[in-house]
Amino acid sequence: MHHPIGVPACFSSGEKPDDDSAAAVRSGQNLLMSVYQTKIAGQCRVITVTWYKNLLIHGLSVSVQGPEGDDHYCCKVELKPWLFWRKEGLKNFVVDGKSVDVVWDLKAAKFNGETEPQSNYYVAVACDQEVVLLLGDMKKDAFRRTSCRPALDDPILVSRKEHVFGKKKFATRTKFHEKEAFHDISIECCNGSLGQLDPDMEIRIDGNVVVHVKHLQWKFRGNESIFVNKARLEVCWDVHNWLFSPGLRNALFIFKPTSSSPASPSSASMPLSPFASPLTSTLLSSTEASGEEYNAGKSCGFCLFLYAWKVD
Repeated sequence: MHHPIGVPACFSSGEKPDDDSAAAVRSGQNLLMSVYQTKIAGQCRVITVTWYKNLLIHGLSVSVQGPEGDDHYCCKVELKPWLFWRKEGLKNFVVDGKSVDVVWDLKAAKFNGETEPQSNYYVAVACDQEVVLLLGDMKKDAFRRTSCRPALDDPILVSRKEHVFGKKKFATRTKFHEKEAFHDISIECCNGSLGQLDPDMEIRIDGNVVVHVKHLQWKFRGNESIFVNKARLEVCWDVHNWLFSPGLRNALFIFKPTSSSPASPSSASMPLSPFASPLTSTLLSSTEASGEEYNAGKSCGFCLFLYAWKVD
């Protein structure tokens, strides 16, 4: 059963996008942004890791949340074929009086056509002789280079935001939990082009149709609970711009793991009415939830925000 939902204010078409997202949209390059909750300088902070690519450049950005909640500290790297030396490096900044190092080695990174490297790399963030965030499969090399030990508290992946471009079909690969396998996600509008009078939409996970929306022009916003490998997943969509806006236009899809246990009135798995409070406060209060999970030393999964940009 489909449930209509309101569009979250912070993800509406009138939002002011962050710099990386805006640049990606302008240049038509794919972008993948991962948000982690970790502990730096004795406080829980957010680290955002952004990968982007176009035909010539792969880019990396690592930002650390500042004292006022802003991303004051940022390290950006562009991996151009003719700039080999930038594929390995270190940047240092100070957060609340504590030295923070961002260290990377992407010399042999294998992207395999993806926005994010798949193997042979590391990106590490270190503070107080601890590696508070470590990405990639070359973990021993990262510890050796930083001369730091693993942090006592593991970072928590809160959300991933991805921009993809296409004409009719949009695809990505993701995990909903850190320790599980990747899932293939594809979204396709059926019965011809999006401009037709009565298109349908199919969302597939690992080749299986999990959501089929008929009469999309009337059901351009909605959500549905599904199960993937016995785990409950809330799927939300807003394709209004696809159907009714001119030019380059995006649709928003959100995939949020939820608990299979009986839900409380404020639970993420509750259906939402058109007059419900914003989606971010009812379904996707990720920052607050991640803080509680971080302090409890556990995580129930993370949100995937998928922006599907339609190009004519």
